[in-house]
Amino acid sequence: MKAILALEDGKVWHGESFGAPRTSNGEVCFNTSMTGYQEILTDPSYRGQIVTMTYPLIGNYGINEIDVESFEPHISGFVVRELSNVASNWRSQCSLADYLSRHNIPGITGIDTRSLTKHLRTAGAKRGVITTENISDAAAIDLAKSWSYLGRDFVQEVSCKAAYDWDPESTQSRRWTLVQGTRAVDAPPLTSEDYFQPLPPIKHRIVAYDFGIKRNILRNLRQHGFGVHVVPSTTPAADVLAMNPDGIFLSPGPGDPVELGYAHKTVRELVGKKPIFGICLGHQLLTYAFGGKTYKLKFGHRGGNQPVQDVATGKVTITSQNHGFATDPKSIPLDEVEVSHINLNDQTCEGLRHKKLPIFSIQYHPEASPGPHDAQPFFEEFSKMIDRQRGNN
Repeated sequence: MKAILALEDGKVWHGESFGAPRTSNGEVCFNTSMTGYQEILTDPSYRGQIVTMTYPLIGNYGINEIDVESFEPHISGFVVRELSNVASNWRSQCSLADYLSRHNIPGITGIDTRSLTKHLRTAGAKRGVITTENISDAAAIDLAKSWSYLGRDFVQEVSCKAAYDWDPESTQSRRWTLVQGTRAVDAPPLTSEDYFQPLPPIKHRIVAYDFGIKRNILRNLRQHGFGVHVVPSTTPAADVLAMNPDGIFLSPGPGDPVELGYAHKTVRELVGKKPIFGICLGHQLLTYAFGGKTYKLKFGHRGGNQPVQDVATGKVTITSQNHGFATDPKSIPLDEVEVSHINLNDQTCEGLRHKKLPIFSIQYHPEASPGPHDAQPFFEEFSKMIDRQRGNN
């Protein structure tokens, strides 16, 4: 079946349909990761977006239900250069095309994703549409123009509806490990327990706000000794403080942070009460709580190869990122808050740290899965920050 990808500015690409045969609108963006398409599909931060993969061959290792980042895929559409007809991996449970069909998400393959990416880099992210309808290019362009990404609260669409404890049985967070070495002939057969590392005991009890949290963030928190109680995005600060957690985590999430006035208020009321760690949208919400502002990037940072520098040490790490908005460093009160990290590609703000209070945030993803693990130590830093705060009390 034929499919059309049209942008609001009049650019059109024709290709083949896969996934669900339907029409779907979204903001068209691109991701430069070479692997991890199923994590991208299920990342809540992509709500309302049509994602283009710059790596040319996608779908070759299929889909498995263990590595997904949330309960369902959140993208509005998927754009690839070449869809693999073979899903070759022992863990694969279904093909990419079947997975998208099951969740009613359209895809388009066979288009020049390089030309699309170059256009988005030049013209910026655009409203777009994928459609399998038998319509003209002009009609498809009109469909792209009819939708708006701005002014919507996508967080409410992806946040949990009720609070819950993450992995209370300690079965979902263990690191997978490769069994190595020679085994005795009479050794008992290996079981599933032999393929997972044990978890540390719970050291700190924290509350995590779900603005669009990823499962691998929750896994990483538990792997670093955190017992995590997850609450919906609209949970009042007073309710969380009444739980008396050791710390508070602010998760990533989709959309424009300026639309989340209720979250600005909540985070502002939490500042100074407990140690706080924010990632991505959580970082942007802290920006507003500090009195700062954010702005929309031209085409965003999405991929696993973004270089970030620690301002204090000069150390450079390669990071996984997924965001379309950034903190305006000129808007924050620099007498209270400092920019801790910068992006070396465009010098944008990638981290904040309060000079007096136990609060820090980063714009990128230390839980990268898959992706570089350079930023993993931030989970341990959060734990140490809580320890220091306990010592001060």
